[in-house]
Amino acid sequence: METVANFIHGKCITGDSQRIQAIFNPATGAQIRQVAMSTVQQTEQAIAAAQQAFPDWSRQSPLKRARILFRFKSLLEQHMDSLAKLISEEHGKIYSDAVGELTRGLEVVEFACGIPHLQKGEHSANVGTGVDSHSLMQPLGVCVGITPFNFPAMVPMWMFPVALATGNTFVLKPSEKDPSLAVRLAQLLKESGLPDGVFNVVQGDKEAVDVLLTDPRVQAVSFVGSTPIAEYIYNTASAQGKRCQALGGAKNHCILMPDADMAMATNAIMGAAFGAAGERCMALSVVVAVGSNTADTLCSQLEQKIATLRVGPGLGHQPENEMGPLISSAHRAKVLDYIDSGKAQGATLRVDGSELKLAGNEDGYFVGPTLFDHVTPEMTIYKEEIFGPVLSVVRVADYQSALNLINQHEYGNGTAIFTRDGGTARRFCEEVQVGMVGVNVPIPVPMAFHSFGGWKRSIFGPLNVHGNDGVRFYTRMKTITARWPESHHQQGAAFSMPTLG
Repeated sequence: METVANFIHGKCITGDSQRIQAIFNPATGAQIRQVAMSTVQQTEQAIAAAQQAFPDWSRQSPLKRARILFRFKSLLEQHMDSLAKLISEEHGKIYSDAVGELTRGLEVVEFACGIPHLQKGEHSANVGTGVDSHSLMQPLGVCVGITPFNFPAMVPMWMFPVALATGNTFVLKPSEKDPSLAVRLAQLLKESGLPDGVFNVVQGDKEAVDVLLTDPRVQAVSFVGSTPIAEYIYNTASAQGKRCQALGGAKNHCILMPDADMAMATNAIMGAAFGAAGERCMALSVVVAVGSNTADTLCSQLEQKIATLRVGPGLGHQPENEMGPLISSAHRAKVLDYIDSGKAQGATLRVDGSELKLAGNEDGYFVGPTLFDHVTPEMTIYKEEIFGPVLSVVRVADYQSALNLINQHEYGNGTAIFTRDGGTARRFCEEVQVGMVGVNVPIPVPMAFHSFGGWKRSIFGPLNVHGNDGVRFYTRMKTITARWPESHHQQGAAFSMPTLG
């Protein structure tokens, strides 16, 4: 049985821990690999490698660092097919979705290639008589990324390209459920010319994570995952004096106005709710329909489309399936519990995906697309993040009631509105208390040159990922104020507050 390795100081090193975790193909339920959880000593070895590599890497010019990332970008493009198949095999998402994930990660690499411009700093001449000021955006040191199972390529690439471009070294701790892609990225970075030790991968669980959060050599931590873990990561890292950005959970609503293009909105909601089996932090899981006629029309159209949705393995089918399995049997059981909860608490179950069985894939972790109507804010399926293919429809009388629902929810990650009215859309963009907003766009994930992040309990820390916030997160500002006086201007010591006029 193949054991997925760590990648430390440029080499694949298989963990020597006795704690072994199986890796399954979610479409079949069969074990395909295993991964050894790293010990404290192995995790410290990765940190030490990054610490050792930092001085030389941080002194490289931004242009030289960018050239390595340009080569990495080219290799990602060359290996797109094999990387996408590896994602689909271990995560379960369909092949085209895996390609889309890689493409969105590649966009951050492209953004990071512009680091000679992004890391220029500022300069002001003659802030006082004969005095100039300039700033330096300097790297932090060893940075850490702790990433989730649902995007084994994209989420790490939200982090490490910008961290490496700005002169930091990096230790990545991927999910133990689909860890192979992280090692493959490390190998491609080495092939691109990245010096050994600059990028390292540690496989593991909470034991490794706690080392990364408390080791004094680590300067910054980036995390994406559930809100309880994000809060733990943020509090623990911050207590150790580390910079931290921790992105948590979501319950993304969209408002469906009566004047919306219903055909367009229904197609958008279908893809946003059931794409990747709902295992996206930006998945739409709640539709707030304004007016009963709006809700009736939407549910009728959704039922028709769900009936023809192709559910099955992410690889090996023509035409390609549209939705794959969930990541694990345990997560499948959790999603099924949510469906039972919705039924028990009085929601109208219009489409039930809990009994889905696929011939030839009976042991796969599949749950079919599920549609609840007449959902209310008191229900568990409304309040909690399900992370599965379960869509709830809430009925309200007017726009203000819809807006209030969104603003009162504890999460504020992403949201959308479907309308033809520009005034309503503009008002929504200004009034909604959510970090990422779409207007007739169901999954408003910003491009890499903007920053990704939510509000409220969807994020802990002041800076978002990639874009300008990402550059700021991985650098610290140093401001130099300099005067070069001529010798005949020498004066004695000054004991009052210095002014520069």
